[in-house]
Amino acid sequence: MRKQKGFSLIELLIVVAIILIIAAIAIPNLLRARIASNESSAVASIRTVNTAMISYNSAYPTVGFAADLATLGGTCTGTVTPASNTACLIDSQLATGTKSGYTFVATGLAGSYLTYGNPVTLNSTGVNSFCSIQDAVVRKTGQVAVSTCAGTEPPLQ
Repeated sequence: MRKQKGFSLIELLIVVAIILIIAAIAIPNLLRARIASNESSAVASIRTVNTAMISYNSAYPTVGFAADLATLGGTCTGTVTPASNTACLIDSQLATGTKSGYTFVATGLAGSYLTYGNPVTLNSTGVNSFCSIQDAVVRKTGQVAVSTCAGTEPPLQ
């Protein structure tokens, strides 16, 4: 009787089947965790824009609120002084309008502002959209892409 070296085909197939079952269980949870992470980042980004808009309005009262995200951003290093067109209040990634699977827009209006974030790909990078106005309260708008804060759900706590 010879001593067997290695694994049989059946043993290898059983191991592959077990790995596939574990992957089938783990991958959906991983995707949901990524969506939750992107949504948390979106809420934090909306809060950052709120703070930046209020700071901008305080720093440049004759201008009012910033016209867009690019105005709140800028590449300010130790040699560049913030100005009304590059206030250096938000990071350059957020100033481009896309961060962590969400697109963001901020618009300064007469005496107020509106900012909102929508998932780049609904149900893949995010499920909910978020918005805020000059009261600086972040609101969840549900699964519909938004360009306003009208008809939103109660504020997030």
